[in-house]
Amino acid sequence: MSCSYAEGLSKYENKGKLGLPEKFDSVEEIKAKAKVLAQWLKESKHTVFHTGAGISTSAGIPDFRGPKGVWTLEKQGLKPDINISWDDARPTLTHMSLVSLERHGYLQYVVTQNIDGLHLRSGLQRQKLAELHGDMFVDKCNFCHRQFVRWSAATTVGQKSEGKTCPGRRANGRKCRGRLHDNILDWEDGLPDADLDLAISHACAADLSICLGTTLQIVPSGNIPLDTKKRGGRLVICNLQPTKQDRHADMIINTYVDDVMKQVLELLCVPLLQYNPEDDPMMLTQLMIKNHTSEGENEAKHQIFEPIEWTIPEEWIKDKDLAQKVKEKNLIKTSIKRQKKNEENTKCDYKMDENNKKQKVNEKCTSEGKIEKQVVDDKMSNNEVKDEIKNVLPLMTEKHIISGAECSNEGRDELLDTKNVVPLITKKYERTLEKGCDSKITDDAENVQNGNTDCDYKYSTNVLDLLSSTGPEKEVESRILPVKSSGLGTFNELG
Repeated sequence: MSCSYAEGLSKYENKGKLGLPEKFDSVEEIKAKAKVLAQWLKESKHTVFHTGAGISTSAGIPDFRGPKGVWTLEKQGLKPDINISWDDARPTLTHMSLVSLERHGYLQYVVTQNIDGLHLRSGLQRQKLAELHGDMFVDKCNFCHRQFVRWSAATTVGQKSEGKTCPGRRANGRKCRGRLHDNILDWEDGLPDADLDLAISHACAADLSICLGTTLQIVPSGNIPLDTKKRGGRLVICNLQPTKQDRHADMIINTYVDDVMKQVLELLCVPLLQYNPEDDPMMLTQLMIKNHTSEGENEAKHQIFEPIEWTIPEEWIKDKDLAQKVKEKNLIKTSIKRQKKNEENTKCDYKMDENNKKQKVNEKCTSEGKIEKQVVDDKMSNNEVKDEIKNVLPLMTEKHIISGAECSNEGRDELLDTKNVVPLITKKYERTLEKGCDSKITDDAENVQNGNTDCDYKYSTNVLDLLSSTGPEKEVESRILPVKSSGLGTFNELG
């Protein structure tokens, strides 16, 4: 199982973050998020699922980086307790859910990092699947590069040969006579071109990318879902542990993937297909070998009969409809980049200090979570200051409490005489206060904390001196960090 695979790989120190604690959403949160996910699946015209080891744990196959994962235990000098072989494992509820969604038009493609072959064995069509790290049940010819389904799991990893010759034939009808190798990648091996090209193309064309059971730590596989996000699509992550791309996700679901997929299918009124050995290419290969009339060992029979081919044809990669979708999405990406570039023109400039940390210098910035600068002349009266700065809420000392949409006027006349001032907050965020968010400035006057989860924004401010001991002008800066809400109680900082 996973142990034999891990032991067959070359030594590699950087296996990512291991044994991160698992987190579980409440039953109510899972139901609410499953409902949102089902709605997004209905709205999406092109959906891609990205799967990892977490979708196979319910089949008895250990993951790698979980609390009881292969590499987590390896680091502790332990091995997982395994009672199942690659051949005996069967597709899980999640594997069969993906086949069900594909048959009903809700799934256009699956990109997997798994080498367990359970997507192949579930009956998912090759045209709908990219296997980025290889497959235990597939051999590849080193001469014609065609791929064939095996009748049992490979005994080697790292694209090694077991001595079998290729059963394929050339265009002239003659046997290929190349050598078959396993197609399972080692650490430093390059990803298969055809699978990678299709994975990227479908991710670029997608309106929705859903990541199931993966921490997305391995590159480039873990970065492919971002191709959807960069082109205006949505990103959903379902995993028990934190992932590398959590900050980019539109929704994060912390629970078992089987539970989520079961609820999603029920909400979409899609019946769950059951595993059928007659749709399993590996089992069909076994059956063909068994029924073959030739005598001899299984290995000899494998050389004679024509196995099931698992090769990606060139026309799939050059599919015009897919290329058109990617082209349209690239236009959206260009528009998004142009918009960001325009925002960059108003962003704050930075310089590096002696500790190689970014230090803000000067600039006019937008109020979308960036620094809003105002210059106030020393000779201006309080009324003139208020008239000059019309787009801000009243200045507040650390004693002020925000309640609803109102601020206390107490002490406002004394503000120009104090040096402990909470920076200006732009009027754009006054809408938050109008929603009834009870916010309070902490005693150290460094943060404004939300007292109500209905708020769409939170504030983080730095106390600066309003008055300067020298110079005719003083500068007041305020920093506002917007926080977007998923609508389900989960907040993610905007990148």
